[in-house]
Amino acid sequence: MSFRPPSSFSTSNGTGLLALDYELAAEKADALGRAGRKVEAALAALAQARAEGVDTQQTQVLIDQAAELVWAFFIQREICGFCSQSDAVERYRIPPEVLARVGAGPRR
Repeated sequence: MSFRPPSSFSTSNGTGLLALDYELAAEKADALGRAGRKVEAALAALAQARAEGVDTQQTQVLIDQAAELVWAFFIQREICGFCSQSDAVERYRIPPEVLARVGAGPRR
């Protein structure tokens, strides 16, 4: 089966589809940046809570929230074509207890 774009996307020189590809790539990159900033904020909140000696129950809530955001971030990275997450784990210094909760449902 072949793909034929709508005629409104193609011009005589083919730049219509290229413009759409560019817009899609820009949106993917923007979404990845937003997801990364959310991960950074969640990990900073977790680190601050630990530094302040917050109780275990609240720390577990922060771990769950960070894990959910890391999971969304990993999915967005895969959408952008990144197959390995190890570089992101290293760059963001994602703690093992957060990684252990990635993809798991919230605790009850």
